[in-house]
Amino acid sequence: MDKLLLIGIDTRSMLNSALKLDYDIYSTSYFSTSDTPAIKNQKIILQESDGESCGIFEDNFNSKSILEISKDYIDEVDYIIPISGVSPSDFSKKDRKKILGNQDVGDIEDKFRFYKKIRNEFLTPMTFHACDIDEAFEIDKNHPDIQFILKPVKGSGGYDVNLLNNDIDIEFGDDEFILQEYVSGTSLSSSVLSSENETKTVTNTRLLTMNDFGDENSFIYVGNILPLTDKSIMSDVEDIDNINEELKDTSESLIDKFNLIGSNGVDYILNENGLYVIEINPRLQGTFECTEKTFGINMLEAHIRACQGEVMEIPKAQCYTYKKIVYSPTRMKYRPMDLDIIYDLPHIGSITEKDEPLLTIIDSDVDFEKLYEKVELTSEIVNKSAKRNRLDA
Repeated sequence: MDKLLLIGIDTRSMLNSALKLDYDIYSTSYFSTSDTPAIKNQKIILQESDGESCGIFEDNFNSKSILEISKDYIDEVDYIIPISGVSPSDFSKKDRKKILGNQDVGDIEDKFRFYKKIRNEFLTPMTFHACDIDEAFEIDKNHPDIQFILKPVKGSGGYDVNLLNNDIDIEFGDDEFILQEYVSGTSLSSSVLSSENETKTVTNTRLLTMNDFGDENSFIYVGNILPLTDKSIMSDVEDIDNINEELKDTSESLIDKFNLIGSNGVDYILNENGLYVIEINPRLQGTFECTEKTFGINMLEAHIRACQGEVMEIPKAQCYTYKKIVYSPTRMKYRPMDLDIIYDLPHIGSITEKDEPLLTIIDSDVDFEKLYEKVELTSEIVNKSAKRNRLDA
């Protein structure tokens, strides 16, 4: 039996799908949620325990740490699937050959190189490379009619993305940044399967960030709703069919342009000027479980088969699925909650710091309004529970 390693920030959802396939599964992750399947060959960096803080993810996470503790697994397995948080570029050339998926993603993960590759073919925000904060302000001064955002050249999940203004407090250090025109509008994404010979959009989704929930100027990823319809887009649009068709055509063109294989995602902003391409995620996406629930397919299997040359048929959507990550409203100690649609659960008694990811809500229903109401109600219950179990700073 072939040996398959899943490696990334959180492997829970992929593990559930992998265990249904004919592989000997290995897993290395940063998070160790209490609902992550326990398997024989498994390594976890964050060892949660009663009374201990889970810390600040941005301060503590480092992809090199995951690779370091995975050395023996990487040598032993036949195949590797990197998930969010670990890039194919992090692996040696020898180990990269084991990756089921894209092996060369430099032109995509570097947001400035990506911009330069697509700016003449696709609508995309004006983007500059900024060597330091003084250069960023100089560029801003030369374009007085444009609001800019500052974001890392490499990064995901909306972390470290900030509006450029006089109050900004940021040090570049060893990191590189881009200055990008701020485009307001509705965040959307596409999930695409591709082999060397075929490219097929699985679904379009409504992409959600903190901005959608009243936290202005925060671009941190919160979740998705799919499929994309005139209801789930939650915006005043005239022709959802045309929007879906444009998303499909643009996403498939981008995937073909960069010769990507497997499951990949493309993020957009839609406004009155059109559909702006923001970035490509050249790996399995946060919509993983949503797609499985809505279409009744195993997305890990779909990814592997596409990498091996076969893009599977995608059935019609059976329902809406809504995923929402809840970030803790306060520093709190986790206590069990009697809720049936919560995942990525902390270990009992562990401490989650304020504004850190607490858990994930995922549910499905054929009735969009009913689904949205249930997820939002569950979100309120989780937040109230967090506040009841708050700790002094």
